[in-house]
Amino acid sequence: MVFSSSIFLFGYLPVVLLVYFVLPGRARNFFLLVASLFFYAWGEAGFVLVMVASILADYLAGLLISGGLAGPWGAAVPQLEPGGERSSLQRACLVLSVVVNLGILFLFKYFGFAVASYSSAAQALGAGALQWDTSVAIALPLGISFFTFQSMSYTIDVYLGHVRATRNLIDFGTYVSMFPQLVAGPIVRYRDISRELVSRRVSVEDFSYGVQRFVIGLSKKMLVANTFAVPADKIFAIPTSELTTELAWLGVIAYTLQIYFDFSGYSDMAIGLGRMFGFTFLENFNYPYISSSVTEFWRRWHISLSTWFRDYVYIPAGGNRRGQARTYFNLGMVFFLCGLWHGASWNFVVWGLFHGALLVGERILRRSSVATVLWRPLRHVYVLGAVMVGWVFFRADTFSQAWSFLFAMAGFSDGSGQIHYPALYLDNETIAVFLIALLACTPIAPFLKSQLPTGVDENGELRMAPVSQAVCFLGLSSLFILSSIRLASTTHNPFIYFRF
Repeated sequence: MVFSSSIFLFGYLPVVLLVYFVLPGRARNFFLLVASLFFYAWGEAGFVLVMVASILADYLAGLLISGGLAGPWGAAVPQLEPGGERSSLQRACLVLSVVVNLGILFLFKYFGFAVASYSSAAQALGAGALQWDTSVAIALPLGISFFTFQSMSYTIDVYLGHVRATRNLIDFGTYVSMFPQLVAGPIVRYRDISRELVSRRVSVEDFSYGVQRFVIGLSKKMLVANTFAVPADKIFAIPTSELTTELAWLGVIAYTLQIYFDFSGYSDMAIGLGRMFGFTFLENFNYPYISSSVTEFWRRWHISLSTWFRDYVYIPAGGNRRGQARTYFNLGMVFFLCGLWHGASWNFVVWGLFHGALLVGERILRRSSVATVLWRPLRHVYVLGAVMVGWVFFRADTFSQAWSFLFAMAGFSDGSGQIHYPALYLDNETIAVFLIALLACTPIAPFLKSQLPTGVDENGELRMAPVSQAVCFLGLSSLFILSSIRLASTTHNPFIYFRF
């Protein structure tokens, strides 16, 4: 089941909200857990057991690490002292948690890739007899990269003393399986919502904000991302020998906009749904395409993942505290893992290493005057160009296709332009959406909203004036109606990040 489907929008969500608000406080977590497991099992069936196994393993590991398993069941679990001594049992439980989660991830996501890579290497070295059978395919559970990282961060934070472990299995299961952000993030950390898991309330303002955010995300997906998906998919399906330079650039620009509005749209919908149920999820995007450096881009793009790798890989590995060479190595390692996290393919590894190399290069240039004297618009052009080059590896089906696509972008194209040319993939709707998307990539909408008339309510708080509320209501209603019409005309609208 996906957010951008009629069954979710007009069936599942209204029923879940209705039952949720009818139930008393502590019963809501149990219902949310059951509803989330049902949501996941709708399309994944038996794979829900994989997530349940991850939940149980990290729940027990958290109690063993904190000593909460042996204490009085009704008492609060003691929180470990940050930086304090840890016993061999505590270290073993942390290692076991990490091994279980990474083992699940490796088995379902990387085992086939590892076998294929090994067999290719053996053949290249003339050791064909040592090849393994690569015909065995293991299905990939939806969202496995997200819920394993989310669950694993809990035991790491318990071990580090950043959060108190919980004895309530229902609360912990709700945290890991919560359907608003289960399949494609943002990656939520237990310490960010631990209090809301125990006690929360949903005000009219919170619920209203959640609905607004969900509608904005839905319109991003249905009206913008899906529009650009058509030319992007068609152009990347063209044999590279028939590409022209103009067509290659059109394809990568379309995909650049598609992936941003697709993924940020999902994050908006997840954040909005969370707010409807009383949870405040951290932002996952902050207008990344206005960045003036790739370093800034990663502070604005998929924030929950980049901060996860920063806190649990980069900093523990030494960060930038052990000299320049170690800093550069740590950056390369983090982005190698970041690329591999996105997919079991060398394309993703190259994409990650490419971004890592750019960050290392920017750190080196930062010590000179080159980065400071470069005109800001030129820095912005550099970032967009670099990001789009990276997206070619991200979108291409094979490594050779990515290289051929880049050669076509650079002007070394073999296509005549007689069979495939840009006008075939552009219509008036696409052009209009393109202009709207360019504006939506910037923070112009929040600025315009801030300029709407405001007033003071009976409590002395600043509120939007009635005319401003009417404008926003009409705008959101129009977006929802248009998205619903588009939804009714399509059969399946999966999000790009579902496959990660």
